[in-house]
Amino acid sequence: MEVVESIAKEKVNYYKVTLTSGRHFFVSEDILVRYRLLKGTELSDEDIQTVKKQTQLDYGYQQALNYLSYQLRSKKEIRDYLKKQEIDGASSDEIIKRLEGLNLVDDLVYAESYVRTQMRLSDKGPRVLRDKLKQRGIPEMTIEQAMELYTFDGQLDVAVAVATKAARKYKAHSFSEKNQKIRQYLMTKGFSGDCITEALAALELEKDEEVEADILVIQGDKLWRKNQRFDAKKRKQKVTQSLFQKGFSFDAINEYIAQKEMEDEDE
Repeated sequence: MEVVESIAKEKVNYYKVTLTSGRHFFVSEDILVRYRLLKGTELSDEDIQTVKKQTQLDYGYQQALNYLSYQLRSKKEIRDYLKKQEIDGASSDEIIKRLEGLNLVDDLVYAESYVRTQMRLSDKGPRVLRDKLKQRGIPEMTIEQAMELYTFDGQLDVAVAVATKAARKYKAHSFSEKNQKIRQYLMTKGFSGDCITEALAALELEKDEEVEADILVIQGDKLWRKNQRFDAKKRKQKVTQSLFQKGFSFDAINEYIAQKEMEDEDE
């Protein structure tokens, strides 16, 4: 048996209980009252473990409530947070069950709220949202249920907005390369192939031959200067290959190359 030698207040609502053996532990004010811990109280090892366990539960619960006060959290996020607070796994499980019983934690509510927010504020497609929810420990079935909120029409609206912005970003590229880059960009944002195809169709991008010719000259001139160290044949081959990869037609490229060769002859 151990005997309580002293009880000293340490910080808000927490007390340091020191035993005659020199051992000590911290308890909340609630635990102090609940277990009637007073100077001279006798405690068995089992009593001490019970008090420590309950103290950890109370401390962990208060930490979890504080963590939840800022925003909704998934069960995994709470469990990870409690682990950082040195709350053991069994206690964390018990705390989460208590929070669930009070409807303070619900992975479906969390997932649906996350999806609604991302639909409204972000430029992400469904695949990215699914991945983010998985990272937060949301079960697959719950994710699928929450993702029903993100309808195809909703995805298309976001995809068109993203594609419109991307079209401005890639305006200095050939028509073909611009379309390819917009498609790739939408894929990285998590949109499906069908959604991307419809978004591009909604943009109604049209090829302007004059603009295309101007872009070819700008990019071609850069490549022509970049490859000037090579002999004429090699230079022509490299510039032609690069421009073709950028989406320009062979006819337009050949016309441009012929013009550059004439300019070089005149110099």
